[in-house]
Amino acid sequence: MDLPTSSKLAQIFKTQYGGIDVEVHRSGSQRVLTRFMQEISAGIKNADVIHTSDGGHFVLLKSKGLLMKYTPGGVERFPASFKDSEGFHYSMRATLSTIAYNPRLVADRDAPNTWKDLLDPKWRGKIVTAHPGYSGIIMTHVLALLQLYDWDYFKELAKNKLHLVQSADDTASVVASGERSVAANGTEYIFYKSFKEGNPVRVVYPKEGIPLVISPTAIAKDAPRPNAAKLFTDFLFTREVQQLLADSLGIYTGHPEVTYPKDKPQMKDLKALNVDALDLEKRNAEIKKRFAEIFGA
Repeated sequence: MDLPTSSKLAQIFKTQYGGIDVEVHRSGSQRVLTRFMQEISAGIKNADVIHTSDGGHFVLLKSKGLLMKYTPGGVERFPASFKDSEGFHYSMRATLSTIAYNPRLVADRDAPNTWKDLLDPKWRGKIVTAHPGYSGIIMTHVLALLQLYDWDYFKELAKNKLHLVQSADDTASVVASGERSVAANGTEYIFYKSFKEGNPVRVVYPKEGIPLVISPTAIAKDAPRPNAAKLFTDFLFTREVQQLLADSLGIYTGHPEVTYPKDKPQMKDLKALNVDALDLEKRNAEIKKRFAEIFGA
């Protein structure tokens, strides 16, 4: 999750539960997992709560016995896709990966409306993409589109000489600045936030489907502060915090009572492309390798 939102949640918790500090470490999903695994291998137990945008990470961590079984209050009403059936992790939020464009550089009538529109040679040198080797959102994005098409889609896309960035959050600033006119993917709520801040960014929700990124959170089995970790996890799933995510950023959640800004499409009106967390874990290495081969980095 983006640093401003993560830090805001930490500050609200600290204010609400005086005396319990929260240290936020924010990085791309793949780097969060790497750091956690490296610390475990070295016998270092720093992490209490883990949150990434790659559901496959939690399949891996659970299989290695690195997660604590804990069910936060209220999640029994969440959709099944937001819950681990055995109670080891729960999804705090859902993110979409969408197309976006700069209306100062691209007329609305000319903007790409489908994933395959991005293959048009007219976009050569004008598109930015984030990288699945860094971003959990883009890992899900790539797998979702592989289910729709295959690797040939990405081979055709690469012919348009895309500009590569790391994070799914970064594509919004590249489009808003005019460095590239179109984003082939990226964090929908960051596009939305940028638009609300007055930047030249328009979001496109392709009708053939939009990758839905379920982002779990869990407590480390050997959390050095397990009681504080449980309290913090309960806090994250309260209606108040879930509503704050929707109000401040338009983030979608699994909480049935959360309402969303009127200028955003409702989830029920969108066609979500779902991916299986087990498939994410199984194909993680393949996706990183093939993407790097195709896009040259």
